[in-house]
Amino acid sequence: MADVRLVVGLGNPGPEYAETRHNLGFKVIEALDDALGIEVKKRKFGGLIGEGLYAGRKLILMKPLKLMNRSGEPVATAVGFYQLDPCDLMVITDDMALAPGRVRLRARGSAGGHNGLADIIEKLGTQEFPRCRVGVGQCPGPWAVDYVLGRPRPEEKPLLNEAIDRARDAVLCWLESGMEKTMNEFNRAQQ
Repeated sequence: MADVRLVVGLGNPGPEYAETRHNLGFKVIEALDDALGIEVKKRKFGGLIGEGLYAGRKLILMKPLKLMNRSGEPVATAVGFYQLDPCDLMVITDDMALAPGRVRLRARGSAGGHNGLADIIEKLGTQEFPRCRVGVGQCPGPWAVDYVLGRPRPEEKPLLNEAIDRARDAVLCWLESGMEKTMNEFNRAQQ
């Protein structure tokens, strides 16, 4: 198939989840939508997608419409349809192991305790795909689910908004220049 890249932002569908920490992947897709003019509103593969061109390639932006922990099926369906190599997929997700506002990119790796990533790894049968993790900070108590499904505190919002923009820029860099350059530029910038 033609040169295609798929960028998937993880989140939970529905207005009750829209402004939660767990929906930062969706927020980055919305930032890419705004920057590129690719409307993410067509229902396909169990998600909302938008299609366009960027850096000489077909670009698919996707928000799975299943709950976060069941994101694997829509992602695997899209990967199969476009006959993508896993390295042509970028998954964007929130991450409690990173401070609010931090962004980290990896070319591959385990789910790191993130159930949405774990489901994608299981459904694809590989962990050899790029991901962009956006920090939401550590849960202050034992209730991680309540924390990620909660709304950020007012002092967190500017940091998270900056991270959304940085993640958007990192995805654009990946599309233009590949994963190694993107990791060097964006991971190093925050050390």
